[in-house]
Amino acid sequence: MNIKPLGDRVVILPLSDTKEGKTKSGLYLPDTASKERPEKGEIIAVGPGKMDDAGKRMPIGLKRGDVVLFTKYGPQEIKIDGKEYLIAREDDVIAIVE
Repeated sequence: MNIKPLGDRVVILPLSDTKEGKTKSGLYLPDTASKERPEKGEIIAVGPGKMDDAGKRMPIGLKRGDVVLFTKYGPQEIKIDGKEYLIAREDDVIAIVE
């Protein structure tokens, strides 16, 4: 994949805490519950940052490989080569998981 986000946007590979409709504790979830959009993902591409009022570029505080938590409905869904990704603004990312 070769995609370069613009401005203060990042490309996120969504990570799900459940696998195939099953929770970590072994409970099976109905299709409607397991199809919810995850709120955790890995940053795979970072834009150059947005411009401030003086015309200077403000760098993004995220980097490729960061695992982040983000707002549920902020990012835009895209599909590239059959794989789902999210494009979000830096403001949609609420935390870095360490």
